[in-house]
Amino acid sequence: MLTAKKKELLIKKTQIHEKDTGSAEVQVALLTKQISELTTHLKKHQKDEHSRRGLMKMVADRRTHLKYLEKKNKNRYNAIVKKLSLK
Repeated sequence: MLTAKKKELLIKKTQIHEKDTGSAEVQVALLTKQISELTTHLKKHQKDEHSRRGLMKMVADRRTHLKYLEKKNKNRYNAIVKKLSLK
């Protein structure tokens, strides 16, 4: 689970401007962190199907945000993919 401090640091690393808390880059970064934490949980608890479903929803949501970024601004898309080492 993301604590408020972890979330704040992650937002500061990926924000576009000073008051940015909801841009596609920030959302992708937050989802990536949640996905990685949930993946480690599921390695320990293989039968937790409810969390697995939540993970699949997060992955789909992240993919949607990335498609949007790729369509709207290829440079921002490439920057966030490189920063988060995705794909």
